[in-house]
Amino acid sequence: MAINWQGVFPALTTKFTVEEELDLPAFITNLQAQLDAGVDGIILGGSLGEASTLSNEEKNTLVQTAVEYVDGQVPVVLNIAEGATREAVRIAKEAVGLGVSGLMLLPPMRYKADERETCTYFKAIATATDLPIMLYNNPIDYKIEVTLAMFDELIALPTIQAVKESTRDVSNVTRLRNRFGDRVRILCGVDTLAMEELVMGADGWVAGLVCAFPRETVAVYKLVKAGRIEEARAIYRWFLPLLELDIHPKLVQYIKLAEVGAGIGTEHVRAPRLPLVGTERDRVLAIINEGLANRPELPQFS
Repeated sequence: MAINWQGVFPALTTKFTVEEELDLPAFITNLQAQLDAGVDGIILGGSLGEASTLSNEEKNTLVQTAVEYVDGQVPVVLNIAEGATREAVRIAKEAVGLGVSGLMLLPPMRYKADERETCTYFKAIATATDLPIMLYNNPIDYKIEVTLAMFDELIALPTIQAVKESTRDVSNVTRLRNRFGDRVRILCGVDTLAMEELVMGADGWVAGLVCAFPRETVAVYKLVKAGRIEEARAIYRWFLPLLELDIHPKLVQYIKLAEVGAGIGTEHVRAPRLPLVGTERDRVLAIINEGLANRPELPQFS
């Protein structure tokens, strides 16, 4: 299935039982909520999906479940975040057989590669598959920045088509657009900057709080792209305290708790993560409950 790298792409959480096993019924419940809201694709196995705690078999199970359930309605994108280049290449080659439509690539994990090493890593994966690729540029969390000069080199490969823009510098959208035009699709990867980047010309939004609030996320995107800025801004102002849950080291626990409040998830996580307790849990719940109590009525949009 082709990907045009536009619209809302939820970075889905991985649902677990209290025993830390995959909870596929809960996963499907949330997946259906995303489809009902009109998302444009889904991303599996990202940081929000607790990928570092999943076995390869579990990742494959999630992908196969999603591909079968989605049945071509939207593209399914698999995240690759490996420490070894050959392991990343192996996963990329196997991904086609799993039925995924594209890949999202993090830079080498657990090693701060320099520019030459990072480009070589991305190229090795991009030449091992025909699947379209979105690079994840997040120097804040992963300590490696994909610079404009690196993009110059990388987009010589036709499979590299998009970037999840998470530098937290809104002006980088304009830099990318000025340098590459539409050759590189730009998807905002930071919830608290999404409307700003969409207004500045980003093509899409790789979203986190969409896992709990899919309709509102899609509404902001659709309204901005329709030029209905004031209506989008009203939703976004309501949304911002919730979106700020996405920029915390415990974003997984925070967003899963929001999924519970919205009735489309569970808060079970896999150790070493632990469920929230005490004053921290109370504080996050207060934000979620305030948002739910004042959830806006959404305008009509196509």
